Amino acid sequence: MASVTGDRIGQRLVMAFDYGTRRIGVSVGNEMLRSASGLEPLPARDGIPDWVVVEKLLKEWQPDLLVVGLPIHDDGSESDMSVRARKFGNRLHGRFGKPVEMFDERGTTRAAKQIAREQGHKGNYRDRGVDGIAAQLILENWFNRESLPSGIPGVR
Repeated sequence: MASVTGDRIGQRLVMAFDYGTRRIGVSVGNEMLRSASGLEPLPARDGIPDWVVVEKLLKEWQPDLLVVGLPIHDDGSESDMSVRARKFGNRLHGRFGKPVEMFDERGTTRAAKQIAREQGHKGNYRDRGVDGIAAQLILENWFNRESLPSGIPGVR
């Protein structure tokens, strides 16, 4: 017997996270449509969200799969933030039992800032971040992952 998420590949509701120490961007999308929408970011204190808020979010959206952006250096090496993002992904899985995939997020923050500028953002990213846009880009790239090279162990 196949798993529930295995039976639904191609039809799953997927939620993505852009991990950060102050805010964690969130997006949700449908695998069949290959499109995503950014949600309100989760406030975080030194990278730790309010887990009650995360639980409410997961209950509201009922995603089949969670994708966590993995911040990789341009040369492909991992950073301290990579370790923290993996830890966040492990905690999501451990607390809520949902499958979690880590995904190379290289370039998404730069692209998110460019999109925000085009939408009239004035550049104060500390007060008004681009976390939701970055999470949306992570998820859209994940949907299109077959055409993206990775070469990083444990990252699709």
